[in-house]
Amino acid sequence: MQIDNFKIFADLVETKSFSKSAKLNGITQSAVSQQARAMERHFKALLVDRSQKQFQLTREGQRVYQSAKDVLHAYETLLSELQEMKKVVSGTIRISTIYSIGLHELPPYITKFLHDYPSVNVRVEYRRSNLVYEDILHNCVDFGLVAFPAKVRQVESIPFRNDHLVVICNPQHPLAKRAEVGVADLAGQKFIGFDPDIPTRKAVDQIFRDNKLEVETVMEFDNIETVKRAVEIDHGIAIVPQATVIQEAKQGTLSVLRFKGAGFTRPLALLHRKGRVLTPAMKKFVDTLGLDLPATRSL
Repeated sequence: MQIDNFKIFADLVETKSFSKSAKLNGITQSAVSQQARAMERHFKALLVDRSQKQFQLTREGQRVYQSAKDVLHAYETLLSELQEMKKVVSGTIRISTIYSIGLHELPPYITKFLHDYPSVNVRVEYRRSNLVYEDILHNCVDFGLVAFPAKVRQVESIPFRNDHLVVICNPQHPLAKRAEVGVADLAGQKFIGFDPDIPTRKAVDQIFRDNKLEVETVMEFDNIETVKRAVEIDHGIAIVPQATVIQEAKQGTLSVLRFKGAGFTRPLALLHRKGRVLTPAMKKFVDTLGLDLPATRSL
């Protein structure tokens, strides 16, 4: 029985999908099925209840899964400790993040990290927020970055930074003459928003409800870039993170208006799966983000 056997089986249990486990391990779906049957032969026990429509482990399968996790954790800890003993910072860091963070918040940190640690590869995938959590839970990535982090069992959230929400409009829009606006000033405006299930959209809707404000939502999109393009051609106004419109403000293609008073903020967070072993490269990446993790804490 090899480490790879335990990893493939653990991935199968956590994703509850032969195809997803196959993708995670770079093998065919048939190979995953063969691996599961090989483990059943090895342990002389049925591990997967194939009489159920949905993926389900037998009692013996659950016990093997728990032991597989222990073996994998011990193995990953050993590899990490050996790398630290050799002072090696290498490997690949996989990040899943939403568009606005990946395109506008993350690049400076990645540039610095790659400059300091050229032997490490960083792979960034742009995903909807709910899929970032799935990626973390299924061990598809090492870290996730989201806005308005939600409490999810087995996922730990580390505050990263706060971004200000601002109003954007076409430079010829009547509101463009102002430097700042109150929420009441947005009444009756045509509004371009994110899709209803996106956390930033939910936060904006809550702002409207708290202020008993009604707006006309004329367009909805799933990413920040499309929202900005729609505002640029004057289809409406939008509320977006300030960091996402710095370039457009400099170029004069969008007018950016602050909220009066304290304004509104959008909390960002780094996600990881609880119990995940922190490799030297992953520790250095967390350091580059400016986050302070206790030395005894591991991922």
